Amino acid sequence: MNRIYFDNNATTPLAPEVFDAMCPYMVEDFGNASSIHWYGQRAKAGMEKARGQVAKLLNARATEIVFTSGGTESDNAAILGIVEAARGESKHVVTTAIEHPAVLSTVKALERRGVSVTFVRAGASGLIDPADVAAALRPETVLISVMHANNELGTIQPLEEIGRIAQERDIYFHTDAVQSAGKIPLDVHKMGVDLLSLSAHKLNGPKGVGALYVRRRGSNVDLEPIIDGGGHEGGLRSGTLNVPRIVGLGKACEICRQEMAEESRRLAGLRDRLKDGLLVRLEGIHINGSLEHRLPNNLSVSFPGVDPPTLMAAMSDIALSSGSACTSGKPEPSYVLQALGLPAEVASTPLRFGLGRFTTQEEIDYCLNRLVETVKRLREMGRIAAA
Repeated sequence: MNRIYFDNNATTPLAPEVFDAMCPYMVEDFGNASSIHWYGQRAKAGMEKARGQVAKLLNARATEIVFTSGGTESDNAAILGIVEAARGESKHVVTTAIEHPAVLSTVKALERRGVSVTFVRAGASGLIDPADVAAALRPETVLISVMHANNELGTIQPLEEIGRIAQERDIYFHTDAVQSAGKIPLDVHKMGVDLLSLSAHKLNGPKGVGALYVRRRGSNVDLEPIIDGGGHEGGLRSGTLNVPRIVGLGKACEICRQEMAEESRRLAGLRDRLKDGLLVRLEGIHINGSLEHRLPNNLSVSFPGVDPPTLMAAMSDIALSSGSACTSGKPEPSYVLQALGLPAEVASTPLRFGLGRFTTQEEIDYCLNRLVETVKRLREMGRIAAA
């Protein structure tokens, strides 16, 4: 068995169809999409096709899609843009304690600048209670930001209920959908969101490009740009547009929209095959997050008594993560699992299995056997060392 990649929540391999779609815009149709000559208009046509492809994935309008450099910029643009545009001296933001660092770091930076922030806690299964969001709102609340699916747990949040609360209070609602886009259906109207972030490299597209949905139906979202310059993207995101990557994002979204239903069923079956095998063959493990409200490709398991870096080193032929890819290089316990109130031996020992488009049943079975064998061996070594 060759090396196996089970870290698709961190990043995904580029789909061959996406690569093929991008190539002409790196060599032949290389023009600046802002130029009015033939080369520029060819590039612009490819970019606008991609805008429509992204919009269809979200049930949005093409005019509501703003291209960015990725999920982190999209999150920053949404949160900082809303707060900067909001009137009044007192401003308040509501988010959750289990958001991606792209959101948490941004709102904490706002706190240092005098903006008040409330962090709603999640339940033991990783779900946010909409009633807790409603209870956190104040007259000066300008934004609610709740991620659609958690990057460590895969837990899917009840956005429709939160969206109704936001609409009733006339408060802007943003969601980080970087993990869910392309894996489960997204409908910005049913979800009631005003802003939504996504990133191409999480759905078999290229790195370095993403999008921000900004609602344009009814009254426009009042958003202050965080990057100034030539006024690209309707003035919301200046800078020469990266057409090849944008084309790749569009193609990736198109593929996801066409294959999502069948692929989600396939991945959920493989995920459950791994989960059930682990529960039958290993004692004392803990499945993190809701099993009912969960992305089809994600499984987070804690192995109390086993050090995750040691376990991953012993299984070096299988690419795994000990949590969020953006924080997994740090030895501290998972802040997400800690926020769920889980004990230290659980919060300190998670492994995240991220399945993807190219994952096979043979790989699942190989990983299961290797994992069971290795965990039992490391636990036995630990017992001998402690004796």
